[in-house]
Amino acid sequence: MMQKTIYILAFTAFFLGSCSDEFLNRVPESSVTSGNFYETEAQFDQALVGAYAAVRAAKGSIASWTMGEMRSDNTHLEFNNTNRGGQYIEREDADFFIDRSVSGLVADKYNSAYVGIARANNILDYVVPAGLSQQAANRLTGQAKFLRALFYFDLVRYFGGVPLYLKAVQGSADAYVQRSSVDEVYKVIVDDLKDAISKLPAPTFPQTGRATQGAARMLLADVYLTQKNFAGAETELKSVLQMGYALLPDYASVFALGNKNSAESIFEIQYQQGNQGQNSDFLYPFLPLSSDVKIITGITSQNRQGGGWNTPTFEMIGTYEPGDKRLEASIAVAEGTGVVGDMVIEVVKSPIGYKVPAGKRAYPFIKKYLHPHALEQNTDDNFPIYRYADALLAMAEALNEQNKSSEALPYLNQIRSRAGLPAATTSNQASLRDIILHERRVELAFENKRWLDLVRTGKAIEVMTKNGEYIKSAHAGESYIPATSYVVSEQKLNFPIPNREILIGNLQQNPGY
Repeated sequence: MMQKTIYILAFTAFFLGSCSDEFLNRVPESSVTSGNFYETEAQFDQALVGAYAAVRAAKGSIASWTMGEMRSDNTHLEFNNTNRGGQYIEREDADFFIDRSVSGLVADKYNSAYVGIARANNILDYVVPAGLSQQAANRLTGQAKFLRALFYFDLVRYFGGVPLYLKAVQGSADAYVQRSSVDEVYKVIVDDLKDAISKLPAPTFPQTGRATQGAARMLLADVYLTQKNFAGAETELKSVLQMGYALLPDYASVFALGNKNSAESIFEIQYQQGNQGQNSDFLYPFLPLSSDVKIITGITSQNRQGGGWNTPTFEMIGTYEPGDKRLEASIAVAEGTGVVGDMVIEVVKSPIGYKVPAGKRAYPFIKKYLHPHALEQNTDDNFPIYRYADALLAMAEALNEQNKSSEALPYLNQIRSRAGLPAATTSNQASLRDIILHERRVELAFENKRWLDLVRTGKAIEVMTKNGEYIKSAHAGESYIPATSYVVSEQKLNFPIPNREILIGNLQQNPGY
């Protein structure tokens, strides 16, 4: 038997030695691989669609609104004592500041960003060897670098320094990369965006949903704000404000299905209802736990397992100034009876001046994504990443932080005017800083901005400690809130690196985890 094995090995070695390199390097014609796919412009466009699809998982997912909104003082949750599945407990943990490195939710956020980065890297690695026209190469490269920067910007803000993959992984030698510093990650982001800006076209209207020079400049301005490079942010925003974007006259109409990719949109995640698997569904997790939510959606459907998340608090409702049109456009209140976990919804009411009647239950829910749809959990709503309103508020912030407070007011007051509010007039930098942050809270409510804004402005520990006191007081006697919840420290400003990545990549964990 041993002699037979030796003969086989010897024959195999002779056969392989007589083969040409061309034969060995051939790709199976029946398979689609990197060796035969990245050849035509049409194939690169297909790959680019895949990279855009990754934005849904990275920035439009359950993890995104849990870590971006529920982590903040905007929203809380309705406790579901009938479903204690791990995926639900992990959402509660993020809200309560008791994160665990084994959280599947946090891992989803982390891993989905790297999926997008890998898809962008494949485009960038193969586009030059493909020999496409310079125009096509620029178009593809600009979009891929914008997307890679978008994914890394998410990672560095939520996790701190992370491994930098700037080439497609071809084998195990490429797969295990140690964490880079925060500064190193930001350098890659800035470099990618500068190159993207040089290659992307200016926006045209109606927009297509693809990245433009305006989206890249807006993202770069956001990066500069986070780095406190306010002069750099001002420069980028000046360009954005001259690109034809505009506020829509009515705040509620910004989110209407007929205004997807409108003049107010700078970049948004694309969805389409139907049976193609392109639909959104984030409306439903935000609705009450109920055997039937038809009175809200128009479609008979039970929501007892999937609902009860990202619930606006009454404190959040109370922060809107009297007369602010954005309140009724953003939030509604489901009123009814029934036990916690199975609300019998009787009527939907306005949150303006709302008081819970005796004997009734009330559940505030996010209204801005509530639009007609034909099938349960199959909606047509896009999700905003950047709007022109964000650019105006960013410009106001950038100017105020450079002691140009009087110059900041016109940008801020465009937002307040549309909301039906009187103009701000203070030129005191500290006062105006608070006003701008509050405007961001209500203007960009439920767009996954609030937690990142609190961290960026150094307010997270102060605001969330106070919010924890409010939540515990508002839910006094309800045992579902752990005693260890809302212990907000510097270490909690980052989420843990997923434990699996620590183990397989020998990465250093964030402090406190």
